[in-house]
Amino acid sequence: MYLNPKLKEVYGSEQLTARQAQEKAEWIAFGPIVFQVSRLMKKFGILDLLRDNDKGLTEDEVVQATGLSPYAVKVMLEASLCIGTVLVDTDTDRYSLSKTGWCLLTDPATSVNLDFNHDVNYEGWFRLEEALKEGRPAGLEHFGDWPTVYEGLSQLPPQVQKSWFGFDHFYSDSSFPQALEIVFASKPRTLLDVGGNTGRWALQCVGYDEQVQVTIVDLPQQLEMMRSQTKGLPGADRIGGYGMNLLDPQAAFPTDKHYDALWMSQFLDCFGEEEIVSILSRAAKIMDGDSRLYIMETFWDRQRFAPAAFCLTMTSLYFTAIANGNSKMYHSDDMSRLVTRAGLEVEGLHDNLGQGHSIMVCRKSGQ
Repeated sequence: MYLNPKLKEVYGSEQLTARQAQEKAEWIAFGPIVFQVSRLMKKFGILDLLRDNDKGLTEDEVVQATGLSPYAVKVMLEASLCIGTVLVDTDTDRYSLSKTGWCLLTDPATSVNLDFNHDVNYEGWFRLEEALKEGRPAGLEHFGDWPTVYEGLSQLPPQVQKSWFGFDHFYSDSSFPQALEIVFASKPRTLLDVGGNTGRWALQCVGYDEQVQVTIVDLPQQLEMMRSQTKGLPGADRIGGYGMNLLDPQAAFPTDKHYDALWMSQFLDCFGEEEIVSILSRAAKIMDGDSRLYIMETFWDRQRFAPAAFCLTMTSLYFTAIANGNSKMYHSDDMSRLVTRAGLEVEGLHDNLGQGHSIMVCRKSGQ
């Protein structure tokens, strides 16, 4: 198994003493409480108050500032002290913000992850065991009766949509500038954006190159959202749509024109292995020797730091319980194997884009 050298160092041997291991095990046991207390410390503005007061605050001062009961403030501050998001001066009984609390409050990635896990995942994960045993997103039933989250995305409650798209866009958008340079180095005139969602990447493309024509392949209801999001924006007249259920093995990719570039960003992680092979095999049928397929994913094994790999492997369980029941954040070796099965070959791999993305460049085998 390939692992980035930094990850190999962390995951290749035991790092903890027996006492540290026991402490970590208790963190796991009380994980849901750690999450909710920390989220509410942020929501109630207590972390903000501690950050903005250099001398710290007493419990009574936090009560006065927030309007919460003395009991509520006490239990949250004591829990947060043991969690490690706040510190206390035992001589003055004044609480202050720790480095971890600062990250929880100000780090954009942490904020996105916090909202995503609370609004989208938290209640559905109660049915993770059922999802793992049955291979279906049992936790999705909390929101509605859809086979996958994608069919129901446009019907999710507004706050859930906001957190879902906030999570999705945060990670992809940070990689777009570097991705554009890689994709447009070959000057494609036609680009097929597979799973283009609301058209954010397509808009980047038509803004980057004034000649490129982009066709988005997605579910019809997603294309409606895309048209609404892109209407009237510069270059939108060069963005078209092709409605298609990519899970239907009989559904063919468009052949109305030759596509120089095919783009799949944070897309294949939405499918199980056999579904990926089906999608890639159908994509390969419309490719020739001049076509290139660009797969942009956050491969967990190619992350520079362990926290990123942690976030990605945990996100795999969102796919299990909520999204579709059978997909995950993939290891690059697994994706390469699936690419080969589909009649393609990996031509190159670009790492460390944005928030940990890689781009796997593929061509048709034998071309």
